[in-house]
Amino acid sequence: MKYGESLFDILYLLTTIILGIKILSKSNNKLSRMMGISILILGIGDAFHLIPRILNYFINNDFSIYLGMGKLITSITMTVFYIMMYYIYLNNYKVRENETITKSIWILAIIRMILCLFPQNGWITNDNSLIWGVLRNIPFVIIGIIMIVLFYNKKEKDSYFKNIWLYIALSYIFYIIVVVGAPSISILGMFMLPKTICYILIMISFYKKWKTMK
Repeated sequence: MKYGESLFDILYLLTTIILGIKILSKSNNKLSRMMGISILILGIGDAFHLIPRILNYFINNDFSIYLGMGKLITSITMTVFYIMMYYIYLNNYKVRENETITKSIWILAIIRMILCLFPQNGWITNDNSLIWGVLRNIPFVIIGIIMIVLFYNKKEKDSYFKNIWLYIALSYIFYIIVVVGAPSISILGMFMLPKTICYILIMISFYKKWKTMK
């Protein structure tokens, strides 16, 4: 398992970072720049967690603090990623910004990031606190629901983005299974794999969209 998972993680990180740099370096408009930046945020943020995880499989050392802090950084960068997704939505569909939705997303994101910084999360010891795992993810899940509804309502307006709402929905389902179930049933942590595949599908959607804008 460690070889297969490690290979998948390495390929995912390399693909994400290379694709993000490629789109960003060759972008000529706001939407493509935002897509490139969001992909880079995703890849770089995940690297802080996945690289220690890979090393932990093959090096006889205590990586608990690196794994824990990596999860903290990934939690924050994922929140930033969904803020970027909101602005990608606005820019792609040329939607007039709704002040209530914008404020809601920013407030929820700030609450989420503040909750992530509490020591009760046990990042330093890489503990899986179910209570704090649920607490810090409540605003994150609400952001996800907002994004699912927004992209779903516009799914017929852009063939390249038509399934993004579904990828977001599935990624959250897999993520919730991990947050709630993994602390007591460690094998459920494997649901992070299909969650990651959902993000790969989002990146593919971005890439296809970008190709039409070159």
